Amino acid sequence: MFAALPLLALPVLAYNLAALTLAGGFASQEATIRMTEPLFTVAMNSTAQWPVTLGDLLLLAGLVVLFIELLKSTTSRRTAIVNHALSMLLFVACLVEFLLAPAFATSTFFLLTVMVLLDVLAGFIVTIVSARRDVDFGQDAL
Repeated sequence: MFAALPLLALPVLAYNLAALTLAGGFASQEATIRMTEPLFTVAMNSTAQWPVTLGDLLLLAGLVVLFIELLKSTTSRRTAIVNHALSMLLFVACLVEFLLAPAFATSTFFLLTVMVLLDVLAGFIVTIVSARRDVDFGQDAL
């Protein structure tokens, strides 16, 4: 059952929780500040300091999860079709939040939304290509 859930919902959910805890909730204009405030810094060998923000961590999580989702989309199990449908619903929800809620009008959330869109497109494209391959193979056998 959990295999059908899109994993990109996790970083989107984390962003929603971060936005919900802002003063004013989803209508807050403070989300950009929260996403760009350094959480910690990493000392580099070049003596430079690399400030890591909440937005950076969410994007890193999104990229890792997107890679896993792309690997999951190559399977042709029944759960993959449900995963594609749920990913489409997640994309619609992200798009609505991005367009209508001020707390989601940030570059971080925009890039998370693009990752969800890429997951949807890749899932459908891989499913169509594998279905076409199965149909072509079936015609060659006749």
